[in-house]
Amino acid sequence: MTHATFYIIDDKQESADSHFQCHFACHLAAMSYRQGNNVYLLAANKQQAEQIDEYLWQQDPDSFVPHNLVGEGPNGGSPVEIGWSTLRHTGRRATLINLAENAPNFAVSFAQVVDFVPCDEKLKQLARERYKAYRLAGIQITTATATETP
Repeated sequence: MTHATFYIIDDKQESADSHFQCHFACHLAAMSYRQGNNVYLLAANKQQAEQIDEYLWQQDPDSFVPHNLVGEGPNGGSPVEIGWSTLRHTGRRATLINLAENAPNFAVSFAQVVDFVPCDEKLKQLARERYKAYRLAGIQITTATATETP
């Protein structure tokens, strides 16, 4: 059964770091990778995917996470693969981290789904729609507070 966690982002985090959600998603992807899981990080669009890719390349060598954009890298993809709505991940992956506006219809093929509830009212409403879509797909859902990352 698929489990989803919605991380609630507070306004202090968003105002302190305009890219908090993306940085937090990268932190979660790194944690999942270190636990031995393959991750698909679904960006809202190609531009965001490229920003995430660049952010991961800028991390300290000791914190490096093998990653690539979908269609690049080794056959079958790296442990962390970054894509956007018009692309499909390669191979079996345990964790989906969703930064897109909509719930992907393939979310049930993952053991764990990570999603976010931003402060902005429009984005919060989109998160509610994703929550409903996951629930209708039979995904068990919990919520948690997004915490600062090191």
